[in-house]
Amino acid sequence: MKKRILTGDRPTGPLHLGHYIGTIINRVKLQYEYETFIIIADVQALTTNFEHPELLKEDVLQVAIDNLACGINPEVTSIFIQSMIPEIAELAIYYSMLVSVNLLFHNPTIKTEAKQYHYEKSMPYGFLGYPVHQAADITFCKANLVPVGEDQLPHIELTRKIVRKFNQLYGEVLVEPEPLLSSVPRLPGLDGNAKMSKSLGNCIYLGDPPEEIEKKVKKAVTDPQRIHPTDPGHPEICTVFLYHKAFNEKGYLEIEKECKEGKIGCVICKEKLTNILNEILEPIREKRHYYEQRKKEVMEILYEGTKKAKRIAEETMKEVRTAIKIDYFK
Repeated sequence: MKKRILTGDRPTGPLHLGHYIGTIINRVKLQYEYETFIIIADVQALTTNFEHPELLKEDVLQVAIDNLACGINPEVTSIFIQSMIPEIAELAIYYSMLVSVNLLFHNPTIKTEAKQYHYEKSMPYGFLGYPVHQAADITFCKANLVPVGEDQLPHIELTRKIVRKFNQLYGEVLVEPEPLLSSVPRLPGLDGNAKMSKSLGNCIYLGDPPEEIEKKVKKAVTDPQRIHPTDPGHPEICTVFLYHKAFNEKGYLEIEKECKEGKIGCVICKEKLTNILNEILEPIREKRHYYEQRKKEVMEILYEGTKKAKRIAEETMKEVRTAIKIDYFK
C-alpha cells in the first residue's frame, strides 16, 4: 500500500500564492507517489467565521476549484469536506482528553492568530481547540506525511505528541505523521507582514486577473533604504525580491546582483515580477474558468472524495473504540 498524505485548507475565501508555494506545489507533485487526501476544513473555518455560515458553501467550492485548477487530479486524489466526516469530530473529543489547556494557550500559532482576530480577552473554545481537531483531521486516515507552511509546524508537533500519548496508553493504533515544508516555508505579505493572509488584505489570489496582479505588485513594499533607482539596494530586506526568489528560479540571482549594484530600479523589478507571476498563474486561471462553469462536476468530485474519506474514517474509529474499550456491543 502507498503511504498517505493529508493536507488541506480552511474555506475562508479563495486561495493565494502563500498556499500555492507553501503546500499546493507539494501536494500536486506528490499525489501520484502517495495516496493523497485534501481536507476542506469547513468546521475549522467557523472558528473565525461563525457569524457568516451562509458563505461556507461557496467558499468550499472555491477552495476545491483552486486545488483542481493547480493540478490536483480527482482520479488519484480525494478532496473531501471535514464536516461530512463525523468520525473526525468524535476522534477530536477523545484527543481533547490527552491535551492540557495550558499547552494549547502556549501554541505560538494560536497566540499569533488570537491577536489577529482580537481573541486575546475572549477566546472561543472552538478556536483554542482547533489544533486538537486538526490532529484528528490528520490521523483519521493514518497520514504519514503532511505538507504544511512553517506556521503550521506547532500543530504538527502537537499531533505527534497526541499520537505518541494515545499509542502509549492504548496500543499502537495511530500513525505519527511527519511534516513536509516547501522550499519557501513562509511567504510574506505584499505589505511586508511576516505572513500572507486574507484577513490582512496583503495577498495575491490564484484567480486574480493580470491587471489586479499588476496593481497589487506596484503597491508592494521594497527596500526602505533605497531612494533612487541607481542607489545600491538591499534585496535581503525587500519583499519584492523575496517573491523573485520564490517564483523566479532562473532569474532571481541576476535580479539580486543588479539590485546590489544599483543597475535595476524598483519599478522595473516589479514589472519583471508581475510578468513572472502572470506566466505562472495564467494556466491556473484558465482551469479555474473551466471549473467555475462546471460547479456541479466539482460537487460530484467532493461527494466521491468525501465518501472515500468516510469509509476510511469508519475503519479507523473501529480500531480506536476497541483500543479505548468503548466498543460495548461488539
